[in-house]
Amino acid sequence: MNHPHASSRPPAILIALVAAFCLAAFPSLATAGNSGHGHGKGHAKHQGLGHKGHGRHHGKHHGLGQKGRGKEVRVMTRNLYLGANLTPAIGAKSLDELVAANGQILREVTANDFPTRAEGLADEILSQKPDLVGLQEVALWRTAPPSLAPLQTGPSATTVRYDFLQELLAELNQGNGKDGKGKPQYEVVVVQQEFDFEAPADENDEPGDGNAAQGIPDAEINGRLTMRDAILARRGGGVQTWNEQGDNFESLLTVEILGAKLPVARGWTATDAKVRGSHPFRFVNTHLEAFDPGVRAEQAGELVDADGPATSELPVVLLGDLNSDDDTVAGADRLAYEVLLKAGMVERSTNDPLSCCLKSSLLAVGKGGSVADFNHQVDHVMTRDPKEISLIDSTVTGLQPVNGFWNSDHAGITSVLGFMH
Repeated sequence: MNHPHASSRPPAILIALVAAFCLAAFPSLATAGNSGHGHGKGHAKHQGLGHKGHGRHHGKHHGLGQKGRGKEVRVMTRNLYLGANLTPAIGAKSLDELVAANGQILREVTANDFPTRAEGLADEILSQKPDLVGLQEVALWRTAPPSLAPLQTGPSATTVRYDFLQELLAELNQGNGKDGKGKPQYEVVVVQQEFDFEAPADENDEPGDGNAAQGIPDAEINGRLTMRDAILARRGGGVQTWNEQGDNFESLLTVEILGAKLPVARGWTATDAKVRGSHPFRFVNTHLEAFDPGVRAEQAGELVDADGPATSELPVVLLGDLNSDDDTVAGADRLAYEVLLKAGMVERSTNDPLSCCLKSSLLAVGKGGSVADFNHQVDHVMTRDPKEISLIDSTVTGLQPVNGFWNSDHAGITSVLGFMH
């Protein structure tokens, strides 16, 4: 639920997230741990870029990528959906109500069955065979015995309930080689941690079986949500990566809950890459702020600023959930996309069909989601070097449920890019 356009839900959904998992500020949140590949922040906030914008391109482009004319590179952006509607916490007026709301969230995550969805997501990726994949909302759900301590000292639960990254990799690499011990088809290049919350929950909806000594008599468990973005690379397909990086944005949405100001960490991942003899290029994956268009635009500016990850001597490919567009969203929701256009970014993905987003938070068939819900665009593939990188073809996947579930509330976008050199 990290995009603002999936339904008529108000921006308070994000506040619900914080209310659901925090009662006090976590001092460590503003510097939420990165993957170890980060090279420091230092990306100044950007308010206005003076480069002339470029027109948008959709669908197939036949000017490059014919046999003997450059190299083809396949890239994909895929939002996995964290697995729950966080709205139940909005109405929580007390600790007891908060515990009940958190329990409902955990039950919904279970109902949305990521192990089954991972099968469909893996099938999407394997059918498209992207050389590089940018993933967003790569959730890690963990649990611990019921306690209020993480609300004061920070998240600490370690028992893994669902690790979206590892479960997706297992599906992607299942049965590879003799006895499944062959080389993987996809490997992780870089992971970046985003926001991270933990709080007690009444998951089993049974009264009186919790931690009465701490004032949470109905909470029998703690639930912890850690959000991440990641880049995967296809192995055995001539893909080389180096100079992996990841970081959080300096511009973050800050919400105030019970007098505590809480920043909500978002960020980016990046790597330099070369695919089957292509010119080396910079590949950047991001998930921009969903619920504040001003912050979102500042984050877009950080990406393309002078020392930003999408500014390089190499040709740049930027993709991800931008929560912005030029013609399928309105008003301030266009600002971030306009910042990217002014920096010289050009679209390299299709908007026919559209890729966003189911209005139902429950992804099982019959729970309300419909293909008609995909009525706008926030997932994009772009380049800052349109003379070097053309669009050969672009495909949308995940617009129908499989195995009884929609794979995500977003669809996936794969673009075949033509490299002049």
